[in-house]
Amino acid sequence: MRLLLVLLIPLALCLGGCADLSYLSQSVGGHLRLMSAARPVNEWLADSATSPALRTRLEQSQRMRDFAIAELHLPDNRSYRSYADLHRSAAVWNVVAAPELSLSPKTWCFPIMGCVSYRGYFDQAAARQMGDQLKAEGWEVMVYPVPAYSTLGWTSDPLLSTFIGYQEGVLAGMIFHELAHQVAYAADDTAFNESFATAVQEMGADAWLQNQGSERAREAYQVDQTRRRQFSALTRDYQVQLTALYTGSLSDGEKRAAKAELMSRLRTDYARLKSDSWQGYAGYDNWFAQTNNASFALLASYTDGVPDFKTLFEREGRDWPRFYAEVKRLAALPKAQRHAELTSEIQ
Repeated sequence: MRLLLVLLIPLALCLGGCADLSYLSQSVGGHLRLMSAARPVNEWLADSATSPALRTRLEQSQRMRDFAIAELHLPDNRSYRSYADLHRSAAVWNVVAAPELSLSPKTWCFPIMGCVSYRGYFDQAAARQMGDQLKAEGWEVMVYPVPAYSTLGWTSDPLLSTFIGYQEGVLAGMIFHELAHQVAYAADDTAFNESFATAVQEMGADAWLQNQGSERAREAYQVDQTRRRQFSALTRDYQVQLTALYTGSLSDGEKRAAKAELMSRLRTDYARLKSDSWQGYAGYDNWFAQTNNASFALLASYTDGVPDFKTLFEREGRDWPRFYAEVKRLAALPKAQRHAELTSEIQ
């Protein structure tokens, strides 16, 4: 979720129209409440009430933040130099929707920040209410928790209790991902923005673990990444099949029947993967329990372009500033030209 501070400007609220006024207001109010809960990390470290476990993770997070600046050339600012305990399971809850026979997500457009393929809420009940409304309109919907979001550098984003306990490699990647959003942002292009940030997340986490991580942390991250790759391979295969089905010449009724068969096979294949390769690991159970076109659309936004960005990084000599400069150049182009150049440049 990208929540711009400029939404505080009354003009932006007026331009959004009455239908969006309450939504924009909850976005601003929720973010301000989150920011008010944040205290500098140094204060948490100096507080005798801070638990040893939290103290260790906060100290480690600051080494990750320094690494992000020195080695990954990510922005040097006050983001992730403070921490907030939200006393809830997520920073926000996002709503994603897609048609019954398409993987193209519904988009919502706002002044200044452009169009995005999700709608974020600081209140879980409000997110579910929007999800129910969209379902009643015939959309397939996914409502899911989000541990962190970026304000694109407009405010000093804090570390949050919703992700501070992640394993070392995942925590590092989360910080790098959100900082990457401060480097480049293309309005109206969620897939470009998220794929870029995910590429930085993965490459940055690898670099952190190789240079700073313990052997135990590297092993844990490798297990996690192996599962992620296998999950991505499985879901990508079915994404391709669903896309071919939806764009094919069958009648809508035939497409619905074929879709139901594909979804059933997907769950069977997942159960086999979980049993045979993951020793029963259940971390992806929730995704497969509610998988639909909306969940596939969301997944595509975060993963489809990652290989392109990684190849671009290699083409730029693994030089982070050069890589970022090229991503910024692409972000400034019209959407169609942006994607055409990104894919053509890496071939």
